[in-house]
Amino acid sequence: MTPFAVAGVQMYVNALQPNVDGMMQRLDVLMMRFPWTQMVLFSELAPFGPLEKFKLPPENEVINRFCEAARKHKVWLIPGSMFLTHPEDGRVYNTSLVIDPDGNVVRRYAKMFPFLPYEAGISAGTDFCVFDVPDVGRFGLSICYDMWFPETTRQLTSQGVEVLLHPVLTGTTDRDAELAIARATAAQFQCYVIDVNGLGAGGVGKSLVVDPTSLVLHQSAGQEDMFPIEVDLSMVRRQRETGLKGLGQVLKSFRDRSSDFSVYDRESGTDAYLKSLGPLEIPQQGSRAGLHVDLPVNAEAEATERTRALGMPPVMGKTSSG
Repeated sequence: MTPFAVAGVQMYVNALQPNVDGMMQRLDVLMMRFPWTQMVLFSELAPFGPLEKFKLPPENEVINRFCEAARKHKVWLIPGSMFLTHPEDGRVYNTSLVIDPDGNVVRRYAKMFPFLPYEAGISAGTDFCVFDVPDVGRFGLSICYDMWFPETTRQLTSQGVEVLLHPVLTGTTDRDAELAIARATAAQFQCYVIDVNGLGAGGVGKSLVVDPTSLVLHQSAGQEDMFPIEVDLSMVRRQRETGLKGLGQVLKSFRDRSSDFSVYDRESGTDAYLKSLGPLEIPQQGSRAGLHVDLPVNAEAEATERTRALGMPPVMGKTSSG
């Protein structure tokens, strides 16, 4: 057995004032209650909330405070994420830090998929985040919307990641879909998923921890919560070797695939349909985008015949020649 204790902190996040002091207080309480915790993960944008106006330079006093806290408690600390500016071009990135128990920032990760078109103005990162905890295993980091794109987790697990750390800020109606994706990700990529959401301006809660069989080990509700869970990385290695419950060996099956996927070649033309979907923009009132479908002549005739057979009104549509 290779045990390691990871704690998520689901806390209320203010949008108009810093939350750093609150994070420090909760970290102190967590470590007093559960001193066996070895890694702590906060939600996306927990320190300052979702407003870009609180962006900071890449080196700042808040980061120093988090490093000091990690050193004080001797834990790995991922303090959610912050909007940090690039030192050269001034671009703003949603950036998460990985701080080791000695208080060193060992990784910085910029969110690859800002929640466009709603997070306009936030630049996309291009580098993956993988780091090793000595004598334990390999961890990876993705932020919120990143996990909606399985390619991100594919890249991480292909590099040996066994635990996916996933800070989120989801305060929208798609949280249940996100939870389903978290469970599916754990099963598809045979890894632990530790998904931490915030409250208030930081989300609707419902944080969860999922094991490599897609079993939910913990599910928070809609109130503040801190939940240390001891994960067993030997379970990941066993399952990747013998399959999910002795069945699907999905990582090895992907490795041994007989074909590659032309959709990833931007010049292949395979993604022609995607290019027909219109611009990436926020829908406006009364938008009917995607509802005007031109049916081929034969297809419309067949549809009309089917509706008549069912006693329904005929299909009214525009033919390809009309």
